[in-house]
Amino acid sequence: MTKAFTADSFSRIALDLLAEAKPAEAAKAFRAAIAEDPAHVEAHHGLVRALRDAGQLNNAVAAAMALKHAGHIEQAEAASARARILEWKQQLQSPPAENSLP
Repeated sequence: MTKAFTADSFSRIALDLLAEAKPAEAAKAFRAAIAEDPAHVEAHHGLVRALRDAGQLNNAVAAAMALKHAGHIEQAEAASARARILEWKQQLQSPPAENSLP
């Protein structure tokens, strides 16, 4: 008997959810893919993107570090850098705090 869902099938579902602008739901599907296959690089990378798109930037960086621990250092560093850049852009677009320096 085969499993109904594999890491690849969860990843395809997650990609469809990302295309539908549902990043939080996509993150759940990517996590399911990773649970099925912890070495599934595309699922790890997709999770970083889904979390980033959902505005969960700290979680995106943490997910990128998990990718690094899975042995995919180059992809992890690139994903982490993209998440940090997005976080900085969002900070630059937000109004300054009242107690900030001029």
